[in-house]
Amino acid sequence: MNSSIQKPNNPLMPVLFVGHGSPMNAIETNEFSENWRTIAQTLPKPESIVCISAHWQTFGTKITAMPLPKTIHDFGGFPKELFDVQYTAPGNPKLANDICQKLGTFGIEPDMHWGLDHGCWSVVRCMYPQADIPIVQVSLNRNLSGIEHYNLAKEFMFLRKKGILILGSGNIVHNLHLIEWDNESGTAEAISANKKIKDLIRTNNHLALMDYQNLGNEVIKGINSAEHYLPLLYILALKQANEKITFFNDKLMMGWLAMTSVLIQ
Repeated sequence: MNSSIQKPNNPLMPVLFVGHGSPMNAIETNEFSENWRTIAQTLPKPESIVCISAHWQTFGTKITAMPLPKTIHDFGGFPKELFDVQYTAPGNPKLANDICQKLGTFGIEPDMHWGLDHGCWSVVRCMYPQADIPIVQVSLNRNLSGIEHYNLAKEFMFLRKKGILILGSGNIVHNLHLIEWDNESGTAEAISANKKIKDLIRTNNHLALMDYQNLGNEVIKGINSAEHYLPLLYILALKQANEKITFFNDKLMMGWLAMTSVLIQ
């Protein structure tokens, strides 16, 4: 873990993109889950969490608005211990409705059916094990382009002023079709794709990151389908000029899976 991470003095709540990787990270003690715990200790305790997860895609933008979101086990082939996990954090219907009203021109609609998928709870269970922080999830609208996702995300700035943590959860490089199960690192192409995206993040070249389809063959191959990449844009859109970027969990696994995570504060 980067020991230089300190509690922020910025009045804005930090924003966080997490490479969530395998759902097993929720119940294993490993370098990734331990760093999620450490990061949480450096942050002010959030009033609520707004999570944009790779695992909730819809036509139109939805936001969970139920008082008690269910724990969704949206995966297969894992041990019973993982399916037994229930993350019982409350929802925040008032916050959900406030967001719908504030962003009315974007057509965000409340949702009473989804809950917390593993892109969300596998991470926040490690960060906030007491499950005492209200959470809402915002879906990824399949109808939007990269720049449209980015522009929607900019409207969430008012939440940072209210002590609300905006959490994007996906993976910068994520191609399950090319996974090498016995590879404990990344392929040369995947490492190159991850580095190219990190370099653009460092230089605040958000326009290029929105237009990710034109970043070269290794990036196209690394992103494969966009849902694990798009949550990153929601975090970058909220970066202010004077804020610092910190990378952590910056490691590739199984050839084509980057755990690289980004803290902005």
